[in-house]
Amino acid sequence: MGNLGPMEILVIAGVALLLFGGKRLADIGGGLGQGIKAFKQGLREANEDEKSDAAAKESKESKGA
Repeated sequence: MGNLGPMEILVIAGVALLLFGGKRLADIGGGLGQGIKAFKQGLREANEDEKSDAAAKESKESKGA
């Protein structure tokens, strides 16, 4: 299994265009973009929650000492 070259990518894109049509491909691309955006936002929120939990734990430990 090798790498995909430019010709192979064009063939795949052409077949996808024939199968789904231009409008449907635009809808699929938009949905995929929204999904990626939501996933990144969820990761960002999880990281922020993790940092705030660590800061709260650290402040509790420093108050208890």
